[in-house]
Amino acid sequence: MSVDEVGRIVMIVPTYNEADNLAWIVERLRRAQPGVDVLVVDDGSPDGTGHIADGLAGADPQVRVLHRTTKEGLGAAYLAGFRWALAEGYDVIGEMDADGSHQPEQLGRLIEALAGADLVIGARWVPGGSVVNWPLSRRLLSRGGNLYVRLLLGISVKDATAGFRLFRRHTLEKVDLDLVRSTGYVFQTDLVARTLHAGLTVREVPIEFVERVRGDSKMTPDVASESLKRITEWGLRERREQARRALARRRDRSR
Repeated sequence: MSVDEVGRIVMIVPTYNEADNLAWIVERLRRAQPGVDVLVVDDGSPDGTGHIADGLAGADPQVRVLHRTTKEGLGAAYLAGFRWALAEGYDVIGEMDADGSHQPEQLGRLIEALAGADLVIGARWVPGGSVVNWPLSRRLLSRGGNLYVRLLLGISVKDATAGFRLFRRHTLEKVDLDLVRSTGYVFQTDLVARTLHAGLTVREVPIEFVERVRGDSKMTPDVASESLKRITEWGLRERREQARRALARRRDRSR
């Protein structure tokens, strides 16, 4: 599918202290996909990222900025961006990092995969996918984390923690964003599970993920550990709810 076939697309780029990367990644995105708009959601970056975003928006009407006053987590930034994009009438709403790890030149793969899909994920851990400049320890952590998610939640998505995505408008409307409470990196897994539970289709396409070369990564061992802890709590709660629903159905059939 092409941009013209899927309607209006906006890519949400959350930022916190990405002054070294923002102009570079937005320029690449606008060059790779001229028909795609950009929304920068800045969480009050003290390094001036918000001012850079304002400058980009002033020079390009297809770039917009949403300023937030506090750093509340990746999920909170995306939720704010989703609500803005829905209010603006976009048909497809995407996610991507500002640090260059998600290559705008590969966004076309995700757009093409929207045919017959409600959520498309640019995945590292599917055939054809890869990561660049990651140590073995981080590869194992990511692969192991995704395997854990699949087993715990009973889903088949190989890269549920990935952050390069395209949602159709109706997907975000159907999952009911007002019920989403996750704000950190677990947000990505939460949205995948909610999409699947809503009976919608998730498709994964391979991408090459490139570790940032400028600025500091927001994914630390402590952040990863906390994300897995929250996934465990949420996943066990969901499993209990699934068991409760199954028991209720059996009772109804026996009456």
